[in-house]
Amino acid sequence: MSHHRIAPNVDDSSDQLAAALAALRTELELPSAYPAEAVAEAQQAVENLRLPEQDLRDVPFVTIDPATSTDLDQALFIDRAGEGYKVLYAIADVPSFVAPGGALDDETRQRGQTFYAPDGRIPLHPEVISENAGSLLADQDCAAFVWDFDLNADAEVMSVSVARAAVRSRAKLSYKGAQQQIDDGTAPPVLQLLKEVGLKRVELERQRGGASLNMPEQEIVQATDGGGYRIVAAPSLPVEDWNAQISLMTGMAAAQLMLEGKVGILRTMPAPDERSLQHFKRQTAALGKPWDGHVTYGEYLRTLDASDPRQLAILHSAGTLFRGAGYTPFDGEVPDTVIQAAIGAPYAHTTAPLRRLIDRFVLVICEALSNNKDIPRWAREALPSLPEIMAASDQMAGRLERAALDTVEAALVANHVGREFDAVVISGSKPSNGNSNGTRSNGNGNGSGPYGVIQIAEPAVTARCDGELESGTTVRVRLVKADIASREIRFELQQ
Repeated sequence: MSHHRIAPNVDDSSDQLAAALAALRTELELPSAYPAEAVAEAQQAVENLRLPEQDLRDVPFVTIDPATSTDLDQALFIDRAGEGYKVLYAIADVPSFVAPGGALDDETRQRGQTFYAPDGRIPLHPEVISENAGSLLADQDCAAFVWDFDLNADAEVMSVSVARAAVRSRAKLSYKGAQQQIDDGTAPPVLQLLKEVGLKRVELERQRGGASLNMPEQEIVQATDGGGYRIVAAPSLPVEDWNAQISLMTGMAAAQLMLEGKVGILRTMPAPDERSLQHFKRQTAALGKPWDGHVTYGEYLRTLDASDPRQLAILHSAGTLFRGAGYTPFDGEVPDTVIQAAIGAPYAHTTAPLRRLIDRFVLVICEALSNNKDIPRWAREALPSLPEIMAASDQMAGRLERAALDTVEAALVANHVGREFDAVVISGSKPSNGNSNGTRSNGNGNGSGPYGVIQIAEPAVTARCDGELESGTTVRVRLVKADIASREIRFELQQ
């Protein structure tokens, strides 16, 4: 799992960084205001909502999310059951608000997911659903798909079912607050058990060869002395990983249900190829923490300290190992490829329906399969079209993240043009018109002569550097361009 968000804390709308980030919405043609017809349909659905007959409002669910989140997809309850555990995982019942074939359904298919722009999110659903009636807010009666797990003493799944039910969360917990309670010994039983189960699920992930990218949240702020910008990174907390393990467990259970029913849609990803692995090994060596391949890359990634700029750069580089992910629909015959390599098992997106379109369909299919009911026609008929919709949406989200990162990195060094830095060469020189190694670099590539990609440690920036460069070497470079508006950064090698 990857937890990565950049949230520039720049309030002055005239600031260069704020202006450049705001311009991304127009440049990338991101969705704008929600259509009035779809909003009206959403409001009507909220007013007409009827809670499911099964009533689980006496279960003391809690939500655990970033402190400012209001679009709450999941609520959790854990209890002991003999030597094992009972886990109930409630997922927002978004399908109850979206009429198939309506204006709201059409708009969500156009968007595909919530887009997290640095200057604010662009929601998949209107706020009346995503941050109100459809969100599992504390002390609110909600409709949910409740996954019911029986785990053994090692937190392995022994049985699972899913059904619609009425739920009522007791508390909205933040990651920071939950971690503090766990650390100081004041945590309620549900958090104590989350740690216990989470650690055991992490061990199961290690055994099956899975890997998690636990990226820190990064906030960009203006320096108080007016000297440009600085980055403040908040490392991922252990409770975030434990909570993510419950979501992973649910996605794996959803995949298994659909495979047994021979209908559904999986999130699949091939294992990294040898070229990508060798490139990553060179990068880890260049950044001072070599991976020799004697342990799995999942185990290696868990040893990294994201507070160290060089090791954070390795975590970013590890993204090259997580390529080729896609969606594989099937109906009547199980596909040949079913594994999500980073997870090390078959997997399906199912726990974030407020923020991701495909989860709405997976939830409905799984609930029908779990209860021996007919799958709704609208869900089944949509399966062939969903990969293309999600691919386009993922591409847009990727372009947004890359552009935001490039903009922020340009802001970090904008006041240092002409300054020299020590740097590590991430990728050796290539011809001026190509960048075949797949490494992200700032700049438009219009310069002449050889160039490579370098990493400076403070601030942690990866960018193009002109000159003859050899991977893994330490060099002295000079910053010759850092333009926030164009997102271009360029260094040149000093002899």
